[in-house]
Amino acid sequence: MSRRRPRLAVWKFASCDGCQLSLLDCEDELLEIAAAVEIAYFKEATSTALRGKYDLSLVEGSVSSRKDAERIVAVRRASRRLVPIGACATAGGIQALRNFCRVEGFLSLVYARPEHIDALATSTAIADHVPVDFELRGCPIDKRQLLEVISAFLNGRRPAVAAHSVCLECKRRLHVCVMVAHGTPCMGPVTHAGCGALCPHHHRGCYGCYGPMETPLNAPSLSRAFVQLGCGEADLVAAFRSFNAGAPAFRAEGEAHDRED
Repeated sequence: MSRRRPRLAVWKFASCDGCQLSLLDCEDELLEIAAAVEIAYFKEATSTALRGKYDLSLVEGSVSSRKDAERIVAVRRASRRLVPIGACATAGGIQALRNFCRVEGFLSLVYARPEHIDALATSTAIADHVPVDFELRGCPIDKRQLLEVISAFLNGRRPAVAAHSVCLECKRRLHVCVMVAHGTPCMGPVTHAGCGALCPHHHRGCYGCYGPMETPLNAPSLSRAFVQLGCGEADLVAAFRSFNAGAPAFRAEGEAHDRED
């Protein structure tokens, strides 16, 4: 008797679909994934929509509406393991910038009939609403880390995804520090690894796409270093309010320099 393949579901909430596409971009590995799991729900790739329990649910996107808030509870209930993927799902995404202002003003500017728009005042992470089993960061996520997450949960172990900062990736790749050598502001010291130090590799400062590193960080010290490089308060707010503006550590540091109040 053949063993039942684990059931994989991929869900979309408020997002751009980029992290789901990272799975489809696995190319050669995608056939192996399809052979190892039963893709029960993945609207980006198939019209198949099987009901029931899912062994692993990958969730892209933030909770931005009342319907989202209800749906994520149902997804959690139907999933043995649930993993938010990407900055939207782990920190609210770029749309979390609305958390710092009145969303009603934007709705009236964008939509002719804003009363028909079901939008919450905030864009929040999946973990703010339901328990999660792991979080995979990035904007977008790294496909190698995604493959590790899928493999880990299929084999009953915790994913081996590094929690150190981008700085360590720079050192491993023998990159010259752009802050020390060129005076370029760089979020690398407080940003979660995963991108392979892509921006510093091209002599640009890190933008913080992967959000705060999991291990203890010192964002205020980095802000002081930015000031020494000539950055003003507005620059500091912009540095910490990008793809991961809603992540607690970045949100707190951005608010510390927001003088509009």
